[in-house]
Formats: sequence, structure tokens, C-alpha cells
Amino acid sequence: MTDISKIKKILVSQPQPDSAKNPYSDLAEKTGVHVEFRPFIQVEGITVKEFRQTRIQILDHSAVIFTSKTAIDHFFRICAEMRVTVPDNMKYFCISESTAFYLQKYIVFRKRKIFYGQSTFSAVIDLMKRHKDERYLVPLSHVHNPEIPELLDKGNFKYTKAIFYKTVSSDMSDIKELDYDILVFFSPSGIKSLLKNFPDFQQNDVRIAAFGHNTAAAVTEAGLRLDIEAPTSQTPSMTMALEQYIKTNNQKVE
Repeated sequence: MTDISKIKKILVSQPQPDSAKNPYSDLAEKTGVHVEFRPFIQVEGITVKEFRQTRIQILDHSAVIFTSKTAIDHFFRICAEMRVTVPDNMKYFCISESTAFYLQKYIVFRKRKIFYGQSTFSAVIDLMKRHKDERYLVPLSHVHNPEIPELLDKGNFKYTKAIFYKTVSSDMSDIKELDYDILVFFSPSGIKSLLKNFPDFQQNDVRIAAFGHNTAAAVTEAGLRLDIEAPTSQTPSMTMALEQYIKTNNQKVE
């Protein structure tokens, strides 16, 4: 249990948002806290040589499943570097509408067969049930949600899981001390990076916020205390969970 102290400073383990007006700027305005951003992890694309070693043939597949914009970037990067021309009749199944629209960076959107879910992989599976005869390619990081292959296996889909990029810990050697009241994480890889970069980290009064079940589990498995978790039915976003926690905590201190 932490001692109750006023929350003034938060570190979000993600890149700074492109827009000055974003959910975290709104959070800072509503609560008076200072919010900083620093990615704890970074993505590295695998090389063409590494991909060829997997012996996966992209054109053996009739559909691609994209769980993130990063997966889209590295799929088309590898295609370009290998001089693979993706056919116009390739089908695309995306985790969300925003991910689907991101495809416009690489293809003529209106001329392709594109399907998207509602931000859950189970919703994508529901769409795929009407396309059981497709041979699916799933571009992923070497660290990914185990639910993805589990649901594909359960649905008896023909698919190939392919690693197109890796998630690695960022170099944070320029930070000597984590002088923050709350650290916010979005993946188990972020927790691994915390322990790698700060092996002597003592949580003490520092609150840890985690988004997603796997991230929350990684916090407790690391022997750390989980103080804030999202999404929940009351707080579906991380900024909502933070706002609720900060207001409740700071009112107790005043």
C-alpha cells in the first residue's frame, strides 16, 4: 500500500502524440498534473534475409490479417524489398477501422476487399467466418498476444503466423532516476524494459498503471504493485482511469 501523496507528475511509456490537443493534454488540463512521454520499447523490422529464412511465401496467401499499423508498415516494407507485387484481389482483415484506413498509405482503398472489426481480435474472427476458404497471413511481432493464434486454431482457419518485426527495449541510459508519481505501461515489453533499464528500481510510492490484461499480469509477475488498470467497464480508456485515480487520490490529500 502506498502512502497517500499528491500526484503531480506522470510518465507515459509511449511516444509524444503528434497533436498538441490529445487525451493526455486534456488529462493534464483537468487534473493539473504534468505529463511526459518516453517510449520504453521500440520496433525493429526484420531483414529480408531473416524473412527468407522462414521460407514463408507471401503470395501463397489470399488474405492478410493486420492487428496494428506497425504490422502494415513492415508487411509492405518486406514486400517492396523482396519485389513482391501484392495482387489486387488480396483481402485484408483489420483489427479496427483506423487500422483499415491506414492501408490507404499503400493501396487504393476503394478498389480492395477490406474488412475490419471493432478493436478486438474476436470481432475479426467473426468476419473471417464468412471467408473460411482463404489462406491467411498474419504479420506479427516476435512478442504478440497469444490470443491471436489460439482463436485462429479454434476456428480451424488456414493461416501462417509470420514475424515481420521485433519489439525491443529502448536505451534509457540518459535517465538517471524515475522521478514520477505514476508510470503508465501498455505492453508486457514495457515492463521488461523498465526492469532492464532500471535493475535497481524500487516502486515504493510510485504508482504503476497498466493497459490490458497481459500488461497487468506482467506487472504482478515482475513483483510490482498494480495500482491502476484499464480498460474496465467504468474506465474504458487509460486516460479515464488515470483521471479517476488522480482526482480521488488528490482529494484525499487536500
